[in-house]
Parts: sequence; C-alpha cells; structure tokens
Amino acid sequence: MSDVHYSKYVGLELLSTAVLVLDRTFNLIHTNPAAENLFQFSQKNARGHPLAKLLPGNLPLFSILEQVVKNNVGINENELTVELNGTALLHLACVVAPLEDDSLVLEFHHLDQHLKIAREEKIIENQQLNRELIRNLAHEIKNPLGGIRGSAQLLERELPHGDLKEYTQVIIKEADRLQALMDRLLTPHRVPKMAHINIHEVLERVRSLMLAEFPDGIRVRRDYDTSLPELYGDKEQLIQALLNIARNAAQAMSGKGEIRLTTRIARQVTLAKLRHRHAIMVHINDNGPGVPETLRDKIFYPLVSGREGGTGLGLSLAQNFINQHLGVVEFESVPGNTRFTVQLPVRDPASVRSPPGQVKK
Repeated sequence: MSDVHYSKYVGLELLSTAVLVLDRTFNLIHTNPAAENLFQFSQKNARGHPLAKLLPGNLPLFSILEQVVKNNVGINENELTVELNGTALLHLACVVAPLEDDSLVLEFHHLDQHLKIAREEKIIENQQLNRELIRNLAHEIKNPLGGIRGSAQLLERELPHGDLKEYTQVIIKEADRLQALMDRLLTPHRVPKMAHINIHEVLERVRSLMLAEFPDGIRVRRDYDTSLPELYGDKEQLIQALLNIARNAAQAMSGKGEIRLTTRIARQVTLAKLRHRHAIMVHINDNGPGVPETLRDKIFYPLVSGREGGTGLGLSLAQNFINQHLGVVEFESVPGNTRFTVQLPVRDPASVRSPPGQVKK
C-alpha cells in the first residue's frame, strides 16, 4: 500500500466496526482490520478485486449499493444477512454512503457481536456476584468446621469402646472433605503470578495430565497454530482452567472418546469490555453426548453439576481463572460435538490491569 493511500484511510484502522471502501463499480479500494477479520480476506490480497468476487451472491447487499450509486444518497440497513464462503451467515447492520471522490464507504456492525458482548457482560456481572456470595459462604462454613473436627477428636479420646470411634471418624473425614471444598472455593482469589508464557506449553501439560488420568479411553488430538505470540499470564492458573474444561469433557464421555485441542489467532476482539488487537483462541472439542439442555444456562455456576458425585466446581474455577486474565470462555454443544472456546487477550505487560475487585501488586 502506498504512503498516500495509507494516510488517506489511516483513521479507519482504529475503528472496531468493519469498514470497506469501494469505487463506483464496486471494486475494493480499502478494508480496515475489523473488516478483514469479519469477512476473512486481507487488504493485500483483496484490494482492486470486485466485491462480487470477494462476497459472491449476496444480492440484497448489491441491491443496496446500486441504489446508493443511482440516487447518490446513503442507505442505512438495520438487518442484513451476508453469506460468507458459501456456508456461514453474518447478521449485520450496514450503512452505505457515497463520498465526494466518487467512492462508497460501507460500515458494518455485527449484530451477533453486540449480543455476544452483552451476554459476556451479564456473565461477568453474575460471576462476580456469585464469587462474592460463595466466598462469604465459604468463610462462614470454614470457621465452625474446625470446631466440629476438634470436638470429634476430643470425643473420640473419651469413648469407652473402640468400635464407637467409627462414628467419630465419619465426622472427622466429612469435616476434612468440607474443609477441602471450602479451600477450593477460596482458591480463585489468589492474585495471579504473571509472566510470559507459551499457550502450547500450557496445552501440552494439560494433554499429558489427561492421558495420565484417562490412559485407556481418551484420545487427545492437537491442531496448533505454532506462530501464535506469547501470552502474559499465570501459567498454573491457565493449566488448571484448561485442564478443568478438558477433564469435564472426559468425564461427560465416561472416560472414553476423543478430545481435540485447537489454537488460533483472533483479531480486533472485545473481551471483558476491552478492545484488543489480538487474542488467542483455544478450542476444546469433544465427541461426547453434549451438555444437557437443563444445565446450559447455569453450567458455570459453582456447585452445579450434571454428574453424580460431582462438586460443580471445575468449570466455575475455570471461568474464574480465565476472567482474571480478562478473557472469556463460552461453549456450543450438540450431541457428538461440544466445543468450549477460551479467548485470552495478547497484552503488553505495561498495559495489564488488575481484574475487577483485585489490587495489582
């Protein structure tokens, strides 16, 4: 791209909305990074090509463009469906306006993205409320547990018959189990120990732990983009978060099935109300029965489990750790294909801020 061309459109590079600039015959003049990410073509390869070649079909879009050229007035379309690569459908709001130099500027707002951001904000808000509630509850339960355990030990020493100690041992063991549960509930409140890490080192650790835990029935496949940049985060927390998701998948398949670990880059994404130029996406797929419909709205809530004997803490802790890194975790599920997607922003250490409710040290 020439310096003149770049300087003319440099302001568009900073926009979070997708912008295309066309000539009057609908050839592409310029696309900003948000549009590259949305439509999956690059400025370098697409510039000068007809939009009809880059986005074939899509008659409603080209009908709008023809009206703008014919009448020389802008059009605002609040609901527009654009077909991408013959398969994916994008639900967009579109503004098309003619410019004085006989070019057309198209600005697209991803309706699904707006809904996604609103959903993420609601999840983060609910998760913070749940975390505070659980933390307070855990402290209230933890205090009397020590007294119960100590009283059971004193009672055991005074019992006249040894066979009665079976009952005091039940009390002691259950108090210890509840103590461990409370400790796990309070674990996410540790301030992360931040350092430069490679996401693939994290995933390889997760893979080795999964194969050790489920040696006979679980296959773990990998599809890594090895060109990904490093993250700035807490390695142990990310290992635990991704391990909890993978372990949850294995348990849902009763220890027999396939898990696939995939890494990709995402560009111009909004996570936890912040815009990031790049984020690392980790997909964890399994071919199990899928998430039950009754659990989908509360799968990340603590103490909610679809498995008999489960504590319901694995996914809740995973979400806590990912949120502490200003990332998000989502899932899609149908029988035979469940995919959890973790997105983690690629950040400069100087720009890192503390998660909500924490003080950076």
